Amino acid sequence: MKTHRLWDIFCTVIDNHGDLGVCWRLTRQLLAQGQSVRLWVDDASALDWMAPEAHALPHLQVLPWAAASQSEVLSQLKPADVWIEAFGCILPEAFVAHGVATHPQQPAWINLEYLSAEDWVPRIHGLPSPVMSGPAKGWTKRFFYPGFTADTGGLLRETDLQERQQRFDRAAWRQQHAPNLAPGGLLISLFCYEPAALPQLLAQLVGTTHHLLVTPGRPLAAVQQALTGMAEQPSWSALPYTDQNGFDEMLWACDLNFVRGEDSLVRALWAGQPFIWHIYPQDDNAHHAKLEAFLEGMQAPQSLRWAHRVWNGIENTAWPPFKSETLGTWFACATAAHKRLLLQKQLHAQLMAFVQVQTSSP
Repeated sequence: MKTHRLWDIFCTVIDNHGDLGVCWRLTRQLLAQGQSVRLWVDDASALDWMAPEAHALPHLQVLPWAAASQSEVLSQLKPADVWIEAFGCILPEAFVAHGVATHPQQPAWINLEYLSAEDWVPRIHGLPSPVMSGPAKGWTKRFFYPGFTADTGGLLRETDLQERQQRFDRAAWRQQHAPNLAPGGLLISLFCYEPAALPQLLAQLVGTTHHLLVTPGRPLAAVQQALTGMAEQPSWSALPYTDQNGFDEMLWACDLNFVRGEDSLVRALWAGQPFIWHIYPQDDNAHHAKLEAFLEGMQAPQSLRWAHRVWNGIENTAWPPFKSETLGTWFACATAAHKRLLLQKQLHAQLMAFVQVQTSSP
């Protein structure tokens, strides 16, 4: 039997499709396993379309981050068994002080880190991080790293994911969302930041039978700007905001997916279709090494590595053409990675087991 626990998950929103998307997927899985969750977030507005059911689910509270510093809220809080700092966010000091004063024992305090395929991740995963100052001085946090190998925390994956994919009517989805797709044309989804190679991609699609589906927000704005001044436009259409299941279905339906950040990268892997990842850019270019480590772990062919480097602005060369042979190689790579990763234990299961050990330790 699973031990019922109350989880406090804290999330600060930088990229609402990414950090909040990951936290919401984790919340969904914990709820499905009979857990209770309080999700503290500084901007929950994206849940209105990402998870319209969020505020009506049992055993879940979605709370504003600021409330974690309010004495009238803290005085009513039931002590939680687990604290999750998602992506290194720092818990409010008032919340920590209240926890120290009211918890009969330290909760399992987890720093849920960013996803990376770099070789140092397995060495850091699970290590303790003593709290050296503040109201919780003497307590201990633990690092929990998602990852692509058995010696990491794994990836978020629903227990019914494969069943949902098997039931999915791909032909019906494509007919509804791209009814004018020409025979033999590729259906391509675009979820990105503002890649320098976007104008090249759009120009290459002009005059082809391919159709581009553009997601709302920054991708749509980037496409509209890139199309300004183009004498001819490619075949494209804009998609509305959708919930997480709807986003998954888009990835399953398309022949090539452009994804960005962390959450949609994992969803592209589970889709098993060829994809190009727009990694979150960092000022010191640390994302370059992170991207290369991922491509190496994927055993990506050289053409796919080239496409990623151009799309992410690492190489300033021409965007590679969509040749059937090249796409076939990309598909084989995505399929092989999908099969390998399905052998891993899901992140939520590993996290629950990790917490079990922490709360059972003297």
